[in-house]
Amino acid sequence: MKIGETAKERQIHIGAIVLLSLSAVALGGCGGGSNEEHSEAIQTSTIDVNTPVVSTIAESPPPAVAPPPVAIPTPAVKFSGYIVTGNTIYDKSTGQAHLFRGVASPSMGWQVKCDHCTVADFQLMSQGWKANVVRLSVNQSFWLTGSAQYNAGYAAELARVVAAIEKAGMDVILDLHGSSSRYMADANSVVFWREVATAYRNNPRVLFELFNEPNRISWDVWLNGGSAPTGPAVHGMQELYNTVRATGATNLVVIGGLNWAYDLSGVPTHRVVGNNIVYNTHPYNYPGKQPADWDQDFGFLTKTDPVIATEFGNYDCTKGYYQAFVDYAKAHRMSWAAWGWFPGGCGFPAIVSDWMGTPNAPGEVVKAALLNP
Repeated sequence: MKIGETAKERQIHIGAIVLLSLSAVALGGCGGGSNEEHSEAIQTSTIDVNTPVVSTIAESPPPAVAPPPVAIPTPAVKFSGYIVTGNTIYDKSTGQAHLFRGVASPSMGWQVKCDHCTVADFQLMSQGWKANVVRLSVNQSFWLTGSAQYNAGYAAELARVVAAIEKAGMDVILDLHGSSSRYMADANSVVFWREVATAYRNNPRVLFELFNEPNRISWDVWLNGGSAPTGPAVHGMQELYNTVRATGATNLVVIGGLNWAYDLSGVPTHRVVGNNIVYNTHPYNYPGKQPADWDQDFGFLTKTDPVIATEFGNYDCTKGYYQAFVDYAKAHRMSWAAWGWFPGGCGFPAIVSDWMGTPNAPGEVVKAALLNP
């Protein structure tokens, strides 16, 4: 008996002694002793565990018992970002092809505080709708210290919202939603991307959408910058891209075409030189942007490049255009984020009727497509 052994240890030890004693009786030739008798002897033997026991049998340790198997958890694969090869986006951590499918959260494009942007709010998207990305509109005037609209709390609010989206299990597209130019990025956009790319270059779950909806400029100006219909010269996509990469950021870069980001027909002759680029289209239900036009305007590019639609829809709360697009995107392996998760009504256009994620008619199409990729 060990000094200081616990009551539980004492019970185990005594049990071993009893068993050894019974074994000795059985082996001593009692003749015909049955298992039932042994069982009865064990059941009727009582020992006060609080009374010291003196045994004439040499103590020996109880028989070794194999420990239960230990489940070794499989270590989580650390996410290391995305990479573009050919027309496909790959998750570098797993080597699997990846499509972004999600929704747009627009309010930081026009105000400092993000509307309904907690982890619980974003879980309505990720768990309730199975979205894997949120397109977050951002405003360079709120971010830049030299701007008349600069707000000292904007960068911190953006960081909070990005963290909440990621905690809810989704990636983030930062969409520069406008500039002082009506047509394309301006000089402040270059500064904005230098600072934002520096801030998020170590976060591979953040994608950079360089400019929301270029319009009424030529493909040459779109690529290289130059004169706009009115106002100062604009800055081109190549410069914006180079600015991001100069920070060391390898994040995916999203680049929208002309005609309010809808038209990608000029990309083959005006490619942005670089890597990890995803081209972006915005199909809306207007003349010249109908399903019959999609192949020639952006669908053809899916054969050579990854293509995403970071907005799409119509303005009358009907389902047809939405359904046609999500079907087309599925057939062409396009990524998308539906505008918008904001209960602003049909003319916004919205896909939810309240902040709890209740879908309106277009939202029913979007939600069904997310639930059944």
